[in-house]
Amino acid sequence: MTDGFHIVVCGSLVPDPIQTLEPVPGGDRPALKNEAMLPSVLDPWAGHALYEAAHLAAKTPGSKVWLVSLGPKAQLQQLMMRVAQKVPFELVALDGPASGFTDSFEVAVALAQAIEGIDGLDRSRLLLFGGCASASRDAGVTVQMVGERLGIHDQFLAVDELKVEDGGSIRVLERVEGGRYLASVCEGAPLVAAWATGSLPEPPNSPQVGMQNMRTIMPALAKAGPATLGGEGTTWLTAEVPQQRRETRVVKDSSADEIAQEIVTWIKG
Repeated sequence: MTDGFHIVVCGSLVPDPIQTLEPVPGGDRPALKNEAMLPSVLDPWAGHALYEAAHLAAKTPGSKVWLVSLGPKAQLQQLMMRVAQKVPFELVALDGPASGFTDSFEVAVALAQAIEGIDGLDRSRLLLFGGCASASRDAGVTVQMVGERLGIHDQFLAVDELKVEDGGSIRVLERVEGGRYLASVCEGAPLVAAWATGSLPEPPNSPQVGMQNMRTIMPALAKAGPATLGGEGTTWLTAEVPQQRRETRVVKDSSADEIAQEIVTWIKG
């Protein structure tokens, strides 16, 4: 049996999806209009990773969960006031942009350095969790690059299930094409799991968990260091929201083949 896992979850904030986002010119990269004022939520894929991590830690004695987040410090504080009530974790915060106009490699470097600086982290027991994608930085490679920088080569992408077997081995179900799963078995940690949806719902709020988390969250935010994301070598020509286009007409007595052909003709045109 395992002595417990050290689970590090990479996840940050994204603008609330009900908000209208408008790119504007920035200093060295585009930014979002009124970005500091936009309500934020925990990235959905990162949320799955965090809830799965907390569930696994609760079932495995001796385990601990860290949440490593890169984003504007003020917005991170607002977000943590809500997330802190969900599951137990210790926050590692980095002060930097989270608008999506950042390079995945630079983000991975900053996250890996933050993880390497965690006091008491046992790399031999490390499970690195994150989302398989992001609602803002949707390159789909950030967690993989963090794992590579930490020297973890057992990596699983689009994970829906992770179970620890009686002998300490870890069984992973990973999405593949055709609606199927690739089942893999590892001897144990360390490994990287980039989560798709998992199987757990969002936990209910717990004031007790929130008070416990806030004892470490506020000091972590106070000492959050700046993440230097210069975007060197990247040139932005333009960034804009796709224009909505709607053309509607009512047609009676048309067959499905005729409708399909008309749609294809419209798309090609």
